[in-house]
Amino acid sequence: MGQAWLLSGILAAALFAHAPLARLWPQWLALLVLAPLRLALSVRARHTAFGAAQQLGAGLRSRVLRGAQALGPYGLRTQASGDLITRLVDGIEAVLAYFARYLPQAASAALIPPLLALFVFPADWVSGMILLLTAPLIPLFMVLVGRAAARASERRYGQLTRLGAAFIEALGGLVTLRQLGAAERFAAHLDGEGEEYRALTMQVLRVAFLSALVLEFFATVSIAVVAVLIGFRLLWGELHLRAGLFVLLLAPEFYLPLRALGGLRHTRMDALAAAQQLSRLDAVAPLGAAARAGSFRAMGDSAPEIRIERIGYVHSGRGAVLRECTLQVPARKVTALVGTSGAGKTTLLSVLLGFAAPYSGHVWVDGVELGELDPAQWRARVAWVPQQAHVFEGTVRENLLLAAPGADAGALQRAAERSGLGAVLERLPQGWETPLGERGLGLSGGELQRLALARALLREQARVWLLDEPTAHLDPASARAVETMIGAAAATRTVLLVAHRLSAARSADWVAVLREGRVIEQGVPAELARARGAYAALLQAERP
Repeated sequence: MGQAWLLSGILAAALFAHAPLARLWPQWLALLVLAPLRLALSVRARHTAFGAAQQLGAGLRSRVLRGAQALGPYGLRTQASGDLITRLVDGIEAVLAYFARYLPQAASAALIPPLLALFVFPADWVSGMILLLTAPLIPLFMVLVGRAAARASERRYGQLTRLGAAFIEALGGLVTLRQLGAAERFAAHLDGEGEEYRALTMQVLRVAFLSALVLEFFATVSIAVVAVLIGFRLLWGELHLRAGLFVLLLAPEFYLPLRALGGLRHTRMDALAAAQQLSRLDAVAPLGAAARAGSFRAMGDSAPEIRIERIGYVHSGRGAVLRECTLQVPARKVTALVGTSGAGKTTLLSVLLGFAAPYSGHVWVDGVELGELDPAQWRARVAWVPQQAHVFEGTVRENLLLAAPGADAGALQRAAERSGLGAVLERLPQGWETPLGERGLGLSGGELQRLALARALLREQARVWLLDEPTAHLDPASARAVETMIGAAAATRTVLLVAHRLSAARSADWVAVLREGRVIEQGVPAELARARGAYAALLQAERP
C-alpha cells in the first residue's frame, strides 16, 4: 500500500503537475527503500512457513512410524510394502506442502483483501464496492470445482499407492518372476498401472488448470471493470488522478492472494487424500493401551512363570489360528512346543512378544497380565530367535551389537563361542569386520541362525527366551550343541521353543502338542512318548 501510494503520487505529480523529477527525490528514495523491504519480508515469510512445515513433518513422521510399529509384524503383513513406503514418503510430503504453501496462502487470502479494501474505500468507494462484490465469486467457484478436484485427487493418490506396492513387490520377487517366465507379464501389468496413474494425474491437472483459468478470468474482468469505471470518472472529473492511480495499482494486489489460493487448490486436495491414508496408521493403539490410563506394573529380575489361558487369535485371511489355547510355561525350564505346520506355534510366540493382539484370553507373567506390563520393559527382558533372522547392512560386529549396544569385546566373543558363531568368524575373510549385505547376503541359513543365537546370548538381562525352531538350519552335530547350550541357559531363564526337529523336544523338560490352535497334550517327553498319544504319533511320523 505504501508503494502504491508513493508511485501514484510520483506519476500524478510528474505527468499532470509537471513537477521536475529532482523535486520528487524523497518519494523515489522511499519507494527504493520499500521495494527491498517488501522482498525481504516475502522471503522471510516463505522461510518461516517452510521451516514450520519441516518441524511439523518431523513430528508427523514420528507419529506415523509409531503407528506402524504398533501394528507389529502381523499387522504390517496386511499392508503392502510399497503402499506403506508411499504413505511415509509421498504422503507426508503432500501434507507438508499443504502446511508450507496452502495454509499461509489461505491466511493471506483472508487478511489482505479486507485490509486493502480499508484503504480503497476512502480513495474511491465505487471501486471498493466492485472489489467487495466480485471477490466472493472466486472462493465460490473454488468450492464448486473443489468437489470434482477432491474426488480426482483421492483416485490419483489411491492409484499411486497401488503402483508403489506393485513396483516394490516386483523388485522383491524378481527372481521368482524370472524363474516362472512371468517377468514380461508383470512388466505389462506395471505399464498398465502406470498408464492409469498418468491418466488420473492428467485429470487432476485438467481440473487444476481449468480452475486457475476461470479464477484468472474473474480476476481480470473485475480489474478491467474497475479500470473502465475509473477512466470514465476521471474524464467526468469525479475522481482525483492520484486516487484513481492508487486504486488501479491496488486492484491486482486485491485479487492476487485469491488467485494464488486457487492455484494451490490441488495441493490441498492431495494433502487431504494423503492424510486419510496416514490417519489409518496414526490411529493404531499400541500394545498395552489398556494400561495407558494408569501406570505400568514393574517386572522382577528373575525368570518368570508364564501362564497362557484360553487365548484366541484370528489371522487376517486365515480365520482362527489359536482357539482356547491354554499352556503353562514353568520358570527355569525348557518347554518345547510341537505340532504340524499351521498349528499356530509361531503365532503363539508372536502373542507373547506383543506382535499379535489376541481377541480373547489372558497371558500372565508371574501373576501379572501381559497388557499391564510396560511393553518396552517386557521386550527388554525377552530374547527372540525367529525362523529367519534379519541381518542389516553392516559388519558382523554391528549386527551383534544391535542386541546389546554396550557389550564389550569379551561379551561378544563369549556369545560367539557359545552359539557356534566363532567357527564361522574364523572362515570369514575379515572376521568381526566382515561386511554383510542386506538380509544376510554372504551367510548361509545355518550361519544366520548362529548369529541370531549369539544375539540372544548377548541379551544377558533377558530372562525369557522365545525360540522359533532354533536348530532348523543346523546340521545334527551343531543342533545337539545348540540344544545343550539352551538347556544350560534355562538354569536362569524361562525358555519356550518351537521344535521342528523332535530331537529338540526330547531334550526339553516339558512338551506341549499344538493342533489346530489348541494344546491337546502336554507333559514330560519320555512319558508322552510311552502314552501313544499325539506326541507319540509325531515321533512315529518323523521316523524314516
